[in-house]
Amino acid sequence: MNRTKKLALTMAVLSLGASALASAGPDPHDRPHGEPPRAAAPRAPAPRPDAHFAPGRPAFDGRGQMLDARYNHGHYYPPVGTMHGSLPGEYRPYYYRGGRYFFSGGVWYAPRGPGFVVIAPPPGIVVSVLPGYYSTVWFAGVPYYYADNVYYTSAPDGGYVVTDPPDNADNPSPPPDAPAAQSDLIIYPKNGQTKDQQAADQFECHNWSKGQTGFDPTQPGGGVAPGTQDAGRSNYNRAMSACLQARGYQVN
Repeated sequence: MNRTKKLALTMAVLSLGASALASAGPDPHDRPHGEPPRAAAPRAPAPRPDAHFAPGRPAFDGRGQMLDARYNHGHYYPPVGTMHGSLPGEYRPYYYRGGRYFFSGGVWYAPRGPGFVVIAPPPGIVVSVLPGYYSTVWFAGVPYYYADNVYYTSAPDGGYVVTDPPDNADNPSPPPDAPAAQSDLIIYPKNGQTKDQQAADQFECHNWSKGQTGFDPTQPGGGVAPGTQDAGRSNYNRAMSACLQARGYQVN
């Protein structure tokens, strides 16, 4: 091959190589000397296996929080495992079985290194108040309070205890009818409480009133000695009225 043909072949190979490099675009790792590596674009955290999403709503909001649509809950929370450098405002500290936990806005945190990590709380922790947003669901005649994949039930000594999900968590039942004695009371939800919430409040007030007075309208004769039933029923109704009024109901 003469020099002219060799030169033409070399020029053709160089031209093809330049075209390939141009079509491939710049090397993401190619940068001027001293410039730090380019950070990878952030990715949204993977959904939990038990995540529930509402049709027509984004799974994540603009801050990377995940939508919890179970039982039509409809609120966003940071996924479990999310790290924070500091706790949000108005948190409440809890100590349980040697561990430290922090609760704010329905989200649970635990210390991790220099910061705090979002966790699923261990069952058994008792909180004094429920999250600001929660959904009331019923299972076998018992109200559960749900927020951010955590279930709470009424604690025997007051407050609410973190509990395991019920076995039939995907099949809640309708709220039960109020005890017979409550039919004597006219109850109006002044704060716009839902039907499920009113049923749950009446359930809890019933348990409290029964403990305060010893009278149980679900038992024959109220479960008290003959001759004391009228007084027991009157005291029970007074206790029910006081409890419901404290929860934002008008009772007549």
